Amino acid sequence: MHLRRGAHGEKLACRFLRRNGYKILYRNFKGRSGGEIDIVCRDDDTLVFVEVKTRTREDFGRPVAAVDRQKQKRISRGGLAWLRMLDNPDILFRFDVVEVVVADDAKPRLELIKNAFPLSKPYLY
Repeated sequence: MHLRRGAHGEKLACRFLRRNGYKILYRNFKGRSGGEIDIVCRDDDTLVFVEVKTRTREDFGRPVAAVDRQKQKRISRGGLAWLRMLDNPDILFRFDVVEVVVADDAKPRLELIKNAFPLSKPYLY
């Protein structure tokens, strides 16, 4: 069930990001070194790695709270793998989180958190 909810949340997030002027480049990127990115996109001249967090309720705090250090590391690794694939360009990049709250009886609520976290230590770019 929650896999389907996650996929639904990602679809909503893509639509939401497009409406906010982002250009979607890739979905569900997996790097060879174990990194993972839900959505890779561009916001003007910045490459943005987006983690989507979908919840049905907020009783347990905000969805972004689930993006812990471990997860940030995995997303950072994915971002670096993507940059390596592009031959390490001299380019701005950041990590955003899109919170999707899909309650049964309400319209989905989406929230974009730009620059949600920095590149994890010990990674450098």
